[in-house]
Amino acid sequence: MSKSSKNRKTKRKEKNIKIAVVTIVLILAAVYYFGGSHTRRTEYGGTTAHYSSVYNFTKNGELTFTSAKGEFLAKIDIEIAETEAKREQGLMYRNSMEENQGMLFIFEKDEYQSFWMKNTVIPLDMIFVNSHFKIVTIRKNARPFDLSSYSSTAPAKYVIEVNAGFCDKYGIKEGDKISFRVF
Repeated sequence: MSKSSKNRKTKRKEKNIKIAVVTIVLILAAVYYFGGSHTRRTEYGGTTAHYSSVYNFTKNGELTFTSAKGEFLAKIDIEIAETEAKREQGLMYRNSMEENQGMLFIFEKDEYQSFWMKNTVIPLDMIFVNSHFKIVTIRKNARPFDLSSYSSTAPAKYVIEVNAGFCDKYGIKEGDKISFRVF
């Protein structure tokens, strides 16, 4: 075999290796980007992980907000978190929620409740409600991934999480009431 023939073979091998490396890099980049592990800007100016959520909203009932005087304020579809496992999971890893949706956390009895936003991608309003269905505390605009404690100022049996801004949009405030029905 001639020297020039060996050079062509070596150059062809090197070219094939380069093509294979570039192909692998492109495939990995596509998996990284479309696989849901990239970051995105938040309205707070930082970056947060963008999860590829396997959790879809499951409508378990409907919840109505009324003023302290009994006037209708808003109605939402609810997903219920009544077991310890579901309460721990909450709305973590979800990228979005419709305006007319929320999660209702149900506890055994009235107690001071405390939540955080670990692994929660969307900003939320948290509404704490006692066993008489009266709103006792509202924590507005809980920030995604915030490890701060968002606590009730009075014992609560129920907590409702809705998209941030919901309470302001519908005029929901402490002293108002809720009612709900489960399917």
